[in-house]
Amino acid sequence: MSELVSLTKQDGIGIITINNPPVNALSPGVPEGIAAALEEIENDESLTGGIIIGGGQTFIAGADIKEFGKITSGENKRGVAFLPLLKRIEDSPKPLVAAIHGTAFGGGLEVAMAFHYRVIAPTAQVGQPEVNLGIIPGAAGTQRLPRLAGVEKAVEMCAFGAPIKAGDALKYGIVDRVIEGDLLAGAIAFLQEKIASNEPPRRTCDLTDKLGDEATNAPIFAAAKKQAAKVRRGQPAALAAIDAVEAATKLSFEEGVKREQELFLECLYSTASKALIHAFFGERAVAKIPDIPKATPVYEIKKAAVIGAGTMGGGIAMNYANAGIPVLLKEASQELLDKGLAVIRKNYQNSVNKGRFPQEVMDKRMALITPTLTYDGFAEADIVTEAVFEGMALKKQVFGELDKVCKATCILASNTSTLDIDEIAAATTRPEMVIGHHYFSPANVMRLLEIVRGKATRKEVIATSLAIAKKLKKVGVVVGNCRGFVGNRMLHPYGREAIFLVEEGARPQDVDGALYEFGLAMGYLSMSDLAGIDVGWRVRQEAKHLEKPGIRQPLIGDKLYEMGRYGQKTGAGFYDYDEKRNRIPNPEIEALIKETASEAGIAQRDISKDEIIERTMYALINEGAKILEEGIALRAVDIDIIYLNGYGYPSWRGGPMFYADTVGLKKVYERICEFQAQHGELWEPAPLLKRLAEEGKTFADFDKGGLTVTA
Repeated sequence: MSELVSLTKQDGIGIITINNPPVNALSPGVPEGIAAALEEIENDESLTGGIIIGGGQTFIAGADIKEFGKITSGENKRGVAFLPLLKRIEDSPKPLVAAIHGTAFGGGLEVAMAFHYRVIAPTAQVGQPEVNLGIIPGAAGTQRLPRLAGVEKAVEMCAFGAPIKAGDALKYGIVDRVIEGDLLAGAIAFLQEKIASNEPPRRTCDLTDKLGDEATNAPIFAAAKKQAAKVRRGQPAALAAIDAVEAATKLSFEEGVKREQELFLECLYSTASKALIHAFFGERAVAKIPDIPKATPVYEIKKAAVIGAGTMGGGIAMNYANAGIPVLLKEASQELLDKGLAVIRKNYQNSVNKGRFPQEVMDKRMALITPTLTYDGFAEADIVTEAVFEGMALKKQVFGELDKVCKATCILASNTSTLDIDEIAAATTRPEMVIGHHYFSPANVMRLLEIVRGKATRKEVIATSLAIAKKLKKVGVVVGNCRGFVGNRMLHPYGREAIFLVEEGARPQDVDGALYEFGLAMGYLSMSDLAGIDVGWRVRQEAKHLEKPGIRQPLIGDKLYEMGRYGQKTGAGFYDYDEKRNRIPNPEIEALIKETASEAGIAQRDISKDEIIERTMYALINEGAKILEEGIALRAVDIDIIYLNGYGYPSWRGGPMFYADTVGLKKVYERICEFQAQHGELWEPAPLLKRLAEEGKTFADFDKGGLTVTA
């Protein structure tokens, strides 16, 4: 046995305990420890059976994900001995029980299914979430699960990755008993019942009664494939998981396992899997800030306040209420306050109606939100988030007022999406307590929180902001201060090219269609209609003084604003919208675009999908490289996490900087040089991109310190 696995004996039962904190992952040493413990149980005549249980807070939460990267990089060979271990467990002559608490996910559930029986704590969950990493179960999970749960449930769990609770695990036959009270004692009692029955151990691989027949299964697989094409667009693992479960229904267990292995390896070496694993580790990497030690003190946040009850302010207030933190919600008028509260109430009611939580949860959360028209109570707030109209003068006025009414230790956060945090902070006598908290719409749904540090922002304020993000179930990414920070600064050249392409001859639906096909949640023009053409217009007016004279600017957005076509809110923007907000191309807008281009002397032509993707994505990448060189983003992965969680970038492409690495930086750089020759200085290549391309390196190398930026 290894030090990660121990064996104890109780009442004639061998008890195998996994001790690999924090989640008992199947790291090297754990399978070997299980094998050694099993051998001892089988050879010890005083033992009549065995139980496996997790030490600490969970059973086995899954495989060690780091091992997948080591396999694809060639550093390690795949642990092929794991499959024979599970077969050996299943073939054991002595009855074996898996006792599950916490989670049994991925490889953890695969281990449990190889045991003859499974019992579970009422609060535990089981699942096969491998698809979220672009792979499928690789240790016979797609073969054993349909034998226990049936084909339909197995397809659902393997292709879509959602876990199920203990009660459902019992209902579908994945486990044999829910144990109230002490799990180990219950598992021992259950095993003793099985021993007393003198029944031979039940091997999951022998079960066939739930595998169905082709006529019954065909519609299940067809429906799952249709659903996968919709919700797992561009991700081969979902379809591979369905194929693997289908193999379980048509092949012997041994042949089905072989087919699963083929599909698993195809997925593991796919770009999609590498991208999803990159994103998985990226979410952990962004929390590590080099100059903010882990031990940095944080402020205790017991009470919050939000200024502005509009779309953003209301969503931010919901975040605090959802986390159990009382929040004041201030507006300038009773009408606006009532309107904001009505939207919050409607959002919560929709969740109740959909069964996400009961009415009493909604009532509790609503009670945590206190509406106000004054600053009364703000002196007790530990954090105030400003979410007013995106105008510097108004924001400075608000921060000046907050400076007078808030306590010295109160964090003053702005939800600005583009404006200078240092200028906002200068309106106070405590710039060290000012920080940007840029939420993304809808703020109560989107996972990203862009944390903007100013020149004077205290390290404790940054550390607290990261802690708040975690408390609010957000992914917090710390960025530097510049116009648009990281996300919206990069969005500017991306959107610029999308509109330029339309003005040069592509139809709006061509541009959006290519971007959607690429994997984005929606194209830039559809996104502009959703966010509001008027919002974009106001941002442009605020920043006009920063634009370099004589540089080409997009034209059609201003024309739409002048026509009152503000997007979905008015039923008309780049597209028309029906009462269900379905998008309808408008020939008159296409004619307006042609007329606008003609007046500006812009020649129109046919534009390919490839050019649409290259010009939009490479503009995004080039700006990202500039941001990295300037230190506005710490790492390329920070940019990727921002775009994956805030801008609908396809997770299976890993983010714009990871995507650039998959294309090859030399190719990206050379194409950008071609665009510079065709379109001028807006396409000047980022110096960092040029250097990385010339040295044959990647943005991943930059993150690892493979290239040092010098002034």
